[in-house]
Amino acid sequence: MNHLITIIDRGRGLQLSTSRITVQDLVPYFQDDCPDAEIIRWIPTLTAEEIAVVRQYFLDHRTELDEQDRRIRERTEERIRLHRLRFPEPEGTMEERLARLREKLEQHRQRTNGDGHPR
Repeated sequence: MNHLITIIDRGRGLQLSTSRITVQDLVPYFQDDCPDAEIIRWIPTLTAEEIAVVRQYFLDHRTELDEQDRRIRERTEERIRLHRLRFPEPEGTMEERLARLREKLEQHRQRTNGDGHPR
């Protein structure tokens, strides 16, 4: 069945002809030398034959794919960093944050008639 499974590009990067799984989806598994059973555990729609096709492509193009993976991880880390700058994590435990929220709500109620209008 290997002859029917190929690597194609449908506009979102190289992927299997038999599914939407991209080559880059599997690169981290190959970099970590994961066995097929472990890959299938995490992506159960894949077959051993599909993994074999992508693994061979990875081995044939490892330098290029490793570099693409490095750039993808860099961009992801930058997006996370920027998100955290814009939306910092609230300080304190969940209980502390809830207590502050309850306090603000009580202060708001004291300044209003309870209906949102000032006293």
